[in-house]
Amino acid sequence: MSRDDRKPRKPPGISRRSFIKGAGAVAAAAGLVRVQPASADEKRLPAGVIERLGPEATTIELNINGKPATLEIEPRVALLSALREHLGLTGTKLACDRGACGACTVHLDGKPVTSCMVLAVDARGHQITTIEGLGTPSNMHPVQAAFVETDALQCGFCTPGMVMSVAAALERNPAATTDEIKRATAGNICRCGTYPHVFAAALRAVKPGPAKSASSVRAAKDA
Repeated sequence: MSRDDRKPRKPPGISRRSFIKGAGAVAAAAGLVRVQPASADEKRLPAGVIERLGPEATTIELNINGKPATLEIEPRVALLSALREHLGLTGTKLACDRGACGACTVHLDGKPVTSCMVLAVDARGHQITTIEGLGTPSNMHPVQAAFVETDALQCGFCTPGMVMSVAAALERNPAATTDEIKRATAGNICRCGTYPHVFAAALRAVKPGPAKSASSVRAAKDA
């Protein structure tokens, strides 16, 4: 047996060139064609029909803070970028850009979502609420007012996302407990460490009930 015969033979596989060509074709197809979500747009497509988008910019309409907004963007643009860069709604903050910190939290049909992880085109047909739509300096939402009263912020960068998460939690349960507030804000990171004041603010915004008292607010600050 020759030396060459003793060498293990490599099993046949995909070459580097064929892999790159195949991956490029898949990426191109993904950029051009995407499945239409069931409730993504007023224009309904028949079952099984796909919508062709991109790679160039396309005109879409979003419902933001109760008002229609028309903008021309590429399908790859995240809702966060659409809000900040195309509509000037900079109250929603860009921090981690990977859905891990909660600074970009907005409401989508009343539910908190990280807008950096939602494509703007997928937000069509939904009710989008940003921190600007929650309240104004002259007419603050109860949660915003409670944050001011309890000094529940330091640098303020995480505050819009915190407020949106707390507001959504109290919308679900107006009599939320401290534990429920903690779960609701588990995805919101505050690098300044103002969590006790955030919990106290949330309890201050809770609708009065027999189980709520000033002592429960003080207990939240000590949590």
